[in-house]
Amino acid sequence: MNNGISTTSQDKRKLEWRTFFLITVVLFPVLSVMFVGGYGFIVWMMQALFFGPPGH
Repeated sequence: MNNGISTTSQDKRKLEWRTFFLITVVLFPVLSVMFVGGYGFIVWMMQALFFGPPGH
């Protein structure tokens, strides 16, 4: 039965959805954690080596 959409088009659409979910469910959260953790590590190292803890 042909519903007007070719098999290659359906496969491409399926691949696009998988890629979208991979990016939104895996890649963005991992990158967000890495970015925030990296920033915190940089601030921590700067305080430990150069500036000292924040104070008045």
